[in-house]
Amino acid sequence: MTSTWAAPGRVNLIGEHVDYNDGLVLPFALPFVTTATVSPCDGDYARVSSDQAEARHFPLATAPGEVDGWAAYVAGVVWALAQRGVELPGLDISTTSDVPLGAGLSSSASLTCAVVSAIDDELDVGLSRGELASVAREAENDYVGSPTGTMDQLAAMLCEEGSALLLDCRDLSTRAIPFSPADAGLALLLVDTQVRHELVDSEYGARRDDCRAAADELGLASLREASLERVLGMTDTRLRRRAHHVVTEIARVEQVAAILDAERPAEIGAFLTASHESLRDDFEVSCSELDMTVEAALAAGALGARMVGGGFGGCAIVLCRESEVEVVRDRLTAVYDADGRKAPTIWTPLPSPGARRVD
Repeated sequence: MTSTWAAPGRVNLIGEHVDYNDGLVLPFALPFVTTATVSPCDGDYARVSSDQAEARHFPLATAPGEVDGWAAYVAGVVWALAQRGVELPGLDISTTSDVPLGAGLSSSASLTCAVVSAIDDELDVGLSRGELASVAREAENDYVGSPTGTMDQLAAMLCEEGSALLLDCRDLSTRAIPFSPADAGLALLLVDTQVRHELVDSEYGARRDDCRAAADELGLASLREASLERVLGMTDTRLRRRAHHVVTEIARVEQVAAILDAERPAEIGAFLTASHESLRDDFEVSCSELDMTVEAALAAGALGARMVGGGFGGCAIVLCRESEVEVVRDRLTAVYDADGRKAPTIWTPLPSPGARRVD
């Protein structure tokens, strides 16, 4: 017997760098997925294979630091399940994926969520979707050592087709928000700059530290509790900028969710652009390639655009009218060509379902 599950990558419509500040985020699932097939086997080890990397094997009694590379994410799932008292037989696990790597689209959460869902189904463990997301996050945080927040795994598990997921990272409550751009004559472009700067991991950690320090300066448990008035009165200019982004970004998520609830998606464009400006100026996680992408899209008539993900490369999203998609595409291609760069990869993804069984 085997079980096969697919789990998607995700992109965040708005709410960047606020998940680890107990904020509000609004991701949706992408049509790109990682698929994991799991079957029991004899022995006390797991054999893992991928269409993108060399096959590996590791003992079921694994511990953090014992497995590296891509297989560490799978080993982390096995370890996190064992920490919860789940007794595992030997496992054969094979994976395939079309989630772009390194683009800030949560390929790792897609992998861990697909694997844990397939194991749960195959062994009839009976975990809820929220619990499966927690196992996947523990695999990344505690086994691999990747400091992700709560958004990526919950988005992979809980998103619905034609919707974005309003997630409160303080209490983990969720609500589906209708988001179907095509129904309103709109298109959301996902633009991969194909730039990967080395700064992203170290600077991500530095921003988390800044946010923690800002909350401490304000005497708060997290920046979710901060008011704009108190933030503007902070004396440390760097921490004030970091906190200013978090507080205003959370407000933008609330405003975008309200606009989408009112079925006026064209009106969210200005908030996307404001988010980019805040990430660029207050949080300082953009880069010249992302700024160039956003500026070119807006010059071509887009309703709004912003960088997504951790920053320093990766992807941007662009909201435009369907009638202007080719104009925006052509402008982006021309700007990249004039700058001596390879043309960006551009998709028009539709909000897709979360993790599901593949028959």
